[in-house]
Amino acid sequence: MAEERSHWKRTHYCGELRSGNVGQDVVVMGWVHKSRDMGNLVFIDLRDREGLVQIIFRSDKAALIEEAKKLHAEYVVGVRGTVRRREAENKDLATGEIEVEAKELRLFAASKIPPFAVADPPQASEELRFKHRYLDLRRPAMQRNIRLRHEAALRVRNFLSGNGFFEIETPFMTKSTPEGARDYLVPSRIYKGCFYALPQSPQILKQTLMISGFDRYFQIVRCFRDEDLRADRQPEFTQIDIEMSFIDREDLFVVIEGLMASMFELIGEKLTLPFPRLSYTETMEKYGSDKPDLRIQLEMKDLTAAGKDLSSELLKNNFAAGGELKGMLVPGASSLSRGQLDKLGEKAKSFGAKGLIWIKKQDGFKSSLKLAESEFESIWKALGGGEGDLALLIADKKETGLKALGEIRRTWPQEKAGNKRDFRFAWVTDFPLMEWSEEEGRLVSMHHPFTSPLEEDIGLLEKEPARVRAKAYDLVLNGIEVGGGSIRIHDMELQRKIFGVLGLSAKETEEKFGFFLEALTYGTPPHGGIALGFDRLVMILAGEESIREVIPFPKTTSALCLLTNSPSEVSDRQLAELGLKLK
Repeated sequence: MAEERSHWKRTHYCGELRSGNVGQDVVVMGWVHKSRDMGNLVFIDLRDREGLVQIIFRSDKAALIEEAKKLHAEYVVGVRGTVRRREAENKDLATGEIEVEAKELRLFAASKIPPFAVADPPQASEELRFKHRYLDLRRPAMQRNIRLRHEAALRVRNFLSGNGFFEIETPFMTKSTPEGARDYLVPSRIYKGCFYALPQSPQILKQTLMISGFDRYFQIVRCFRDEDLRADRQPEFTQIDIEMSFIDREDLFVVIEGLMASMFELIGEKLTLPFPRLSYTETMEKYGSDKPDLRIQLEMKDLTAAGKDLSSELLKNNFAAGGELKGMLVPGASSLSRGQLDKLGEKAKSFGAKGLIWIKKQDGFKSSLKLAESEFESIWKALGGGEGDLALLIADKKETGLKALGEIRRTWPQEKAGNKRDFRFAWVTDFPLMEWSEEEGRLVSMHHPFTSPLEEDIGLLEKEPARVRAKAYDLVLNGIEVGGGSIRIHDMELQRKIFGVLGLSAKETEEKFGFFLEALTYGTPPHGGIALGFDRLVMILAGEESIREVIPFPKTTSALCLLTNSPSEVSDRQLAELGLKLK
């Protein structure tokens, strides 16, 4: 038996074989990808995680070729044979110069007819693929993506360890807190009526590690958020969690930029460092978004001052109502038709704007707004426009104009914007500390309640908290937020004050955060950190459009696991043990 196992020990992966292996006896194992019965010859494409290799069975081995004729897609087999040079090279295949001439065949497992072909691009709906994820994961693209995920995680660990960070695990069962998304709750059998919460982030615990003296911490950690359904969010996701003591934000930026450079080397990309720094106010004014896609070479300008001198009644009424005039120049776009401009107007309206004003310079000025030639010239000068350009303007409330123009900018068709190998990072800084939530009817933290305000704004906390800026920062890549963090509050009294401004009562503060507030009184160093979306980063590295393509076992957009049919009901006995009843 030991001799048989040795005889069938794999010597090479299928996708590793090359012309340098010609003449060697090898043992390869994997799944039958395709089979072609030519009568006196049978060809099998054998697939494993490294790729495909062609196996040839010849008619001079009658018993062997008859066994080969019985093989079908997704059968698991082993082949012992000799590597030969192929008569006709397949240049589309990495192993296309060679083939393996079979001497022995062993069937390890047969397969039912699969519900879809294991091939790229996907040959089935996402729902069917997720139900049979074990088959979908066999696709070469998925094998590459999961390998890339592994290599990216290895880069993270090696880079951070090399920069003095300790990887420290924090618990998955912790305390529910009132800030952020809804928690996933875990009922306690021993303490009936009490619950653990799955962590939305290890935020308090990683700050506690700073108090404990572990001044450089990281973790590639699973997090959980019970959010409303969104197109590309997962109820459980992975983040690179980082915290550092005795730093300012520039110290952290240098570390994270080095980490990004190391990760993007995996796909042969050399990043330009340092990344641009943009304030929240600047990015909203220029791009209408705090997640700007810097591949798109369009910027917005405030034309309110220039617009107040114009004769248009529409503009005068807008300014009288407290509105502003925002504009964006699109070079070379004067050829857009009236129908195309009308569609842009409808898009602006869908984001709350009253309408869209357009001006084009094409053998003189043409516009949806009636103005004198000299007035058009003043707008054109303010925008820096030239012959053949198009200007898009919105006269409305400031927030509405920025949002609508920003969305037009974000979706503007542009060659570079579609280039997956063009990576434009930026840091967005100085966010508002708090924002008003219509849903909750109160101020809420824009990031989280442990974010430190800028020192020069602390005096505004009592009377004008909405004007307070935070020591917060996001890392943005091609219009996607890939990370967010802040310098934290390390003073207990300031932390307690922030909880009060957010509307938490003294009792609630003590119940939810009492242990942390006490910890802050035992000598807390200044510290800060960031959480990077690992799934999103791997998605971008892999050139995919969805994080579900780089997660081994994802949930659907409705938070279902089709593979295991969860969430599912549990027995009355389990509920009784937990002291729970279903309504």
